[in-house]
Amino acid sequence: MPDSSGKLPASKHLRLGHLHLTCMENHQKNQDYVHYNHTDPCQYARWTARESYQFMYARPWQLVNHFYLHVVQGSLSLPALFGSKILYDQNDTDIPALSDETKLESAASEDRFGRWARTTFKIVISYHGGSFDGWQKQPGLKTVQSIVEESLGEFVDEKKAQLLKDKGLPVEGCAVVAGRTDKGVTGLGQVCSFYTWRKDVKPREIEDAINHAAPGKLRVLSVSEVSRIFHPNFSAKWRRYLYIFPLTDGEYGDHSSENGSCENVEYDDIHDSKGNGCKSEKKSYVFCVRKVNQLLQQLEGKLLSYKMFARDTKASRNEGPPTECFVFHARAMEARLPATVHAEETRLMCVELVANRFLRKMVRVLVATSIREAAAGAEDDALLKLMEATCRRATAPPAPPDGLCLVDVGYAEFNPQKCFIQKQ
Repeated sequence: MPDSSGKLPASKHLRLGHLHLTCMENHQKNQDYVHYNHTDPCQYARWTARESYQFMYARPWQLVNHFYLHVVQGSLSLPALFGSKILYDQNDTDIPALSDETKLESAASEDRFGRWARTTFKIVISYHGGSFDGWQKQPGLKTVQSIVEESLGEFVDEKKAQLLKDKGLPVEGCAVVAGRTDKGVTGLGQVCSFYTWRKDVKPREIEDAINHAAPGKLRVLSVSEVSRIFHPNFSAKWRRYLYIFPLTDGEYGDHSSENGSCENVEYDDIHDSKGNGCKSEKKSYVFCVRKVNQLLQQLEGKLLSYKMFARDTKASRNEGPPTECFVFHARAMEARLPATVHAEETRLMCVELVANRFLRKMVRVLVATSIREAAAGAEDDALLKLMEATCRRATAPPAPPDGLCLVDVGYAEFNPQKCFIQKQ
């Protein structure tokens, strides 16, 4: 009720304001996502964001999750997807533990102070994305960083440990990572570093401490002492990601073509694609892996701005514009998920991407957009044309995180001969 002055009490204003905000939020949730109006030509009308999202997520992702878990545990390896019996070497052999210059630094470390007197360790770890809430430490969530840093707490020097205790903080180490992964994304060769002023810490002790923290879900591949100037992120020259996309989906009735390279979903929608630059109003839900490969190969060897393929991008400390990336390798091919006790052999599309850096959700958007463009019958340079778009709605919503894994991080020059998918 209004008071004598005819005004509502402050509490009433707060409640009405809260109600207004709630109504606005509900209205925004109920709004349809506006489809971007493409102008470049294609054979069929492109999927809307909603259709792309549904196509990507209506897959047996539990099979991919199960495979990644076995890889982390060491019972399977990535080459198994491509019919190879050779185990992929995930050790950091391309990173010298201590160079000649570093050895000189180590010999004189007793006379140095500050950061020059500390010992730096490089830790290569493998973890199952479906078992954690991403890499970055967050309150109340089970993240890889929180488990790793808690395990490193016993190797912190006494001075730092006492400082943390005085502040009422848990005694934890600080792990600097090569690149943060989102919730659901697996890391098979993630690299992080840890330094301490203690001189009695052995690499095997660090390995054992982390391995005991989350057995079966988090595993250390190697621990080595490295130069004090080593930084997992800024010292890296390239990163490699692999995306596994299931090609079979019982719900939509998938059928493969004779050559086994096409994804065929038995339904077509007719939509008004006026002004959409398409030759047909029919939307195709069939795409060829070969076409996806052709689209992706156009990105190789080019320094481009991937801002249209990124989400929530912020400025970076790296040199050059914050959205520019150089892609060394971008390929797609059909593979087979090995048969397990839970499922039969499954057809897959594997996308392998190697670049000097990746923007947030860039790989997942690239995969989803490549599939959409392949289904639409777009020209081979469709991804390059999308670079010039002015709205991120021009690209598809990110593909599910379940299919993505960070394979490894390189600190030597990129060698294309080590890639899984070679020139076909």
